[in-house]
Amino acid sequence: MSQKNETPALLLAFLITAGLVGGGAWWLTQKSGVNLGNLSSSSPSNSTGNSAGTDNQPSNGQGFAQVQNVPSGLFSYGGSTSWAPIRGRVDAAIQQAQPEFRLRYVSPTSGAPGSATGIHMLIRDELAFAQSSRTITDQEFQQAQQRGMKLKQVAVAIDGLAVAVNPSLNISGITIAQLAAIYTGSLTNWQQVGGPNLPIQPLTRPANTGGTVELFVEQILRGKSFAANVQLIGTTTEALRKLATTPGAIYFASAPEVVEQCTIKPLPLGRSPDQLVSPYQGALVAPSQCPGQRNQLNATAFQTGQYPLTRNLFVVIKQNGQVEEQAGEAYANLLLSAQGQELISQTGFVRIR
Repeated sequence: MSQKNETPALLLAFLITAGLVGGGAWWLTQKSGVNLGNLSSSSPSNSTGNSAGTDNQPSNGQGFAQVQNVPSGLFSYGGSTSWAPIRGRVDAAIQQAQPEFRLRYVSPTSGAPGSATGIHMLIRDELAFAQSSRTITDQEFQQAQQRGMKLKQVAVAIDGLAVAVNPSLNISGITIAQLAAIYTGSLTNWQQVGGPNLPIQPLTRPANTGGTVELFVEQILRGKSFAANVQLIGTTTEALRKLATTPGAIYFASAPEVVEQCTIKPLPLGRSPDQLVSPYQGALVAPSQCPGQRNQLNATAFQTGQYPLTRNLFVVIKQNGQVEEQAGEAYANLLLSAQGQELISQTGFVRIR
């Protein structure tokens, strides 16, 4: 055959082969569902994306979207001021993953917000469930029974009380006994605990404002009253500002509210002078390095109980057989899920699971 006659034949053979290959590839994609064009440009990790409500969801645990028996509706809740970081971050993620489970924080109509006011509002049917930084008291259990309901508390996180002083105060730490003596008036000068010759100015929120102060009075003061020189401050924000400008001041609050602050100094505490434990990890971050660096919570010491001032955070549920009980149970289950515990740890509290 001449070269002139070979050219059309070769061209025809090439077209037939290309058609067969292309048709086979089309048939394969239709049968298998594989998009051949995406195989080289996509990976399993980015092919699905991150949907709302899966913020920091562990790949091997339960996310908010997988929690069962979450009711639909608008549910009011409130209580402890120590829960503010959780309300700001964790609850927002819950709303994204479970949009029908709508949450509304409610402040008390009278008095300051706190664990006690939240539990009392719950008993008065003003809330669906409450957030508390202390256990329910016998009196509160009785008040609930008188209104035909039982109260249940579910621990969802570990918190601690951190004590802070002005960053200029040269002191390595104090014991629990010394802390009690400061707030009951037995110790009035920092020189008495190894510090400079400087009057001590104790600060606190009023005793009836929440679980943090109640816990301090119960565990540290052993039921005694604050001394006359203890200055009452309305909020932790105000107290931290006062602390930053008063060289001899001292204040206590929930650890996440204190440890990462740049303008104050968290103080190591101990059951004895040779057992001082820092509420932060490693070396203290100097104010000049903050906020580029911040002190991180000493989670291990809180979990093991080595740090002497720890407590649990509770969801308080009213067991009345109504949708409010279901809402409280669902909220606790959401916080105890893998995603809930991870986000709780990121807000500065210590996971309980």
